[in-house]
Amino acid sequence: MFTHLIHRPRTGAAWQKIPWHDPEFSRRMLVEHLTQAHDMASRRQTIIDQQVAWIQRKLLRDQPSHILDLGCGPGFYTSRLTALGHTCRGLDISPASIAYAREQHPEIEYVLGDVRTLDYGSDYDFAAMIFGELNAFAPDEAEHIIAKAHAALKPGGQLLLEVHPYAVVHRLGQGAPSWYTAEQGLFADEPYLCLTEASFEQDHAVFQHYVYAAESGAQSLYTSMLQAYTDDEYLHLLRAFSRIMFYPSLTGDADGGNLFVIVAEK
Repeated sequence: MFTHLIHRPRTGAAWQKIPWHDPEFSRRMLVEHLTQAHDMASRRQTIIDQQVAWIQRKLLRDQPSHILDLGCGPGFYTSRLTALGHTCRGLDISPASIAYAREQHPEIEYVLGDVRTLDYGSDYDFAAMIFGELNAFAPDEAEHIIAKAHAALKPGGQLLLEVHPYAVVHRLGQGAPSWYTAEQGLFADEPYLCLTEASFEQDHAVFQHYVYAAESGAQSLYTSMLQAYTDDEYLHLLRAFSRIMFYPSLTGDADGGNLFVIVAEK
């Protein structure tokens, strides 16, 4: 039934992302952010508490700071940091996430839009992009985002990036095909079947999700990509910063996860 959908993306094809900006997709994604059953979209609340505590102690040193959250989602980090006495601004492309964040925390500034094109503002002490989000952008876009963040920081300000090691992206791109069914979920409000294929092409992983909706018969293809960087390539992306530090995780512990942390000081 998927004969006309299945194809391999061409090497060098335009960078592709899942449509986080689409209102209906965004609405379904918010459900995944809010669930405490898994950590696929956002971490569970207890984990976020631990991560914010580490940021507060290790990086912000318990000092009131002006903070920019790039890809803030429903505001889980900004709300906690604001409660600790910081002034936060969150940017995100998902209309449902921004609407939820504004409703829950009207005292915080949340801006709907694409971090590639939004005005970040200036005079921040701290900026962050977490949960591997940087890897979901094409390399030239990632470089542009980092340059904008650098410009938005005060001298001595810090940029925190939670990113994937090269080996993790390579491994994910070599994963075996998989499938699952759901009564409703991220890809549809009705029962659906999702088949996923992965590949690794040159320096990035490609994931293709073929979705068949059981009741309507609708067939859809969603494609996402993850860019792989070596440590040296991350250092090159951050070359405008004066000091760069690597940490094993957002709690400082070597937890064996698929992400690690880079903190770059302007």
